[in-house]
Amino acid sequence: MADEADLGKYSATPQAIARFVAQQLIMKPYVWSALSIHVHGERHLDDLQAPFIAIANHSSHADTTAIFGALPRRLSRNLAAGAAADYFFKQKIRSLPTRLFFNTYPIDRGGMRAHQGMSGRLLDDGVPLLIYPEGTRSRTGAMAKFKNGVAALSIQHKVPVLPIALVGSYAAMPYGQNLPLPGRPPVHIVFGIPQRALPGESAPRFTERLSNMVLELHDTTARAYGMPTQADFQRAVALKKAAEKKDA
Repeated sequence: MADEADLGKYSATPQAIARFVAQQLIMKPYVWSALSIHVHGERHLDDLQAPFIAIANHSSHADTTAIFGALPRRLSRNLAAGAAADYFFKQKIRSLPTRLFFNTYPIDRGGMRAHQGMSGRLLDDGVPLLIYPEGTRSRTGAMAKFKNGVAALSIQHKVPVLPIALVGSYAAMPYGQNLPLPGRPPVHIVFGIPQRALPGESAPRFTERLSNMVLELHDTTARAYGMPTQADFQRAVALKKAAEKKDA
């Protein structure tokens, strides 16, 4: 369990300055030069204040850099990205770079409970969070079912949720790729209207509403720019499974 000193690192000025330098001089210039980034819905950020929870569909290693780079500095300064404890925090060689660039903190999965409650403590300390509700990157570009954790955190700690859709991210850097594909493929970052649970709304229902919002943001933008929708990704998955079953 993180103590107060540990939590303080996520909003400390020296660390924030180091992150800003690393993000602005290394990560953002590289990703912005490798991809053609387009940002939509920035007006929805005007009244947003920390703490909040940013969520997005997740299908690429470039997603987190894209989100940090697209957000205004006042919102990204102390933004902490949740990362799988069993992957990113087992070895310092993995945890140190992600902490430097993305202010990462460990999220337990697979029954682990060592860092239980850390998301809530960070929110209570005023630190905004970036969490991918699917729990892992998509292997196909198709969105998986959202887990209820974000909605529960929002309700319990009375913070808004910022829905974000990433369009083109999978095509630009599909699962298994360590670098974006050549040719500066387009990626659209779409900010939606910050959401809170409705009176009496349960975490599962709020989760469903958030998932539908991200889906709508994604598909509206995809159709506008002639890019694959979530239905297209789901159809490709179904066809692949059918072909594999036939071959078997």
